Amino acid sequence: MATTMNGHGSVRLFGRERTLHEALGGHRVADIILWRDKTASAAILAVATVAWWLFEVAEFHFLTLVCYVAMIGMLVFFIWTNASTFFNLPVPRVPETLLSERATRQAIQGVHRRLSRVVEKLYDIACGKDIKMFILTVLSLYIAAVIADCFSSLTLFYLVVLGTMTLPALYERYDSEVDHLVARGVHDLRTHFSDIDSGVLRKIPRGTGASAPK
Repeated sequence: MATTMNGHGSVRLFGRERTLHEALGGHRVADIILWRDKTASAAILAVATVAWWLFEVAEFHFLTLVCYVAMIGMLVFFIWTNASTFFNLPVPRVPETLLSERATRQAIQGVHRRLSRVVEKLYDIACGKDIKMFILTVLSLYIAAVIADCFSSLTLFYLVVLGTMTLPALYERYDSEVDHLVARGVHDLRTHFSDIDSGVLRKIPRGTGASAPK
């Protein structure tokens, strides 16, 4: 997770050798996550918070809310369009991004690429080539399942959005302190895991994937 950089004492979380902005892609998504574009970041967090409150706290049904939003949107467009001739206002237009087939295809392909990489990584781990990674992955999935069982799907999704929009920005601001603490924790975990590995894990037989010679 944390590695020494350039032979010096400084460490970087997850072994990254680039800035956090570059590690997140270095484009608009990274700007939003790290609050470089404060307007877009605040808007996404506000929309997610309002959506969570409406569905989880106020207990609105999704179809009911969609109908209300569509109704209000049509009323606003109707009033704006008819008032534009009197007040010299521009006629409202639907954003081209929403109607762009290319943008939709790129978004779907991006999700598919990321999902494929996750499936391939899980497949490699499941083959048992790295027993340590296999145990850590199973343990992580179990912990995630326990946590997910404590929240509704919507609340869990909101917590993911909230963490995405806050934790990277906080880490970028206090990266030195966090890296130092994580490096100490990882060192202690590796020490304990080495003891377990030498005493237990090395005794577990590993499959080679090939049939044994007769």
